[in-house]
Amino acid sequence: MAQDTIQYLVLHRCDPSCNMARYYVLAIEPSLFGDATLIREWGRIGRPGQRRVELYEKPSCAAEALETWLQRKRRRGYLLRSG
Repeated sequence: MAQDTIQYLVLHRCDPSCNMARYYVLAIEPSLFGDATLIREWGRIGRPGQRRVELYEKPSCAAEALETWLQRKRRRGYLLRSG
């Protein structure tokens, strides 16, 4: 059942000098039909955000997409939240 494991990453980007406090969540979850989904959620910390769900046939494809988004967000200054 390793396939049903949920991978969940929370990133944040804060800069008080320009009133920036943002979050970005990346998660891989199984769909009801057995496909893998990459869920991306983002917005301002403390506010409701936007959410996008992308379907993939294989968990490995979803993991590859997650890694791509993680690298993209790190280049923009987002940091992984610990804990």
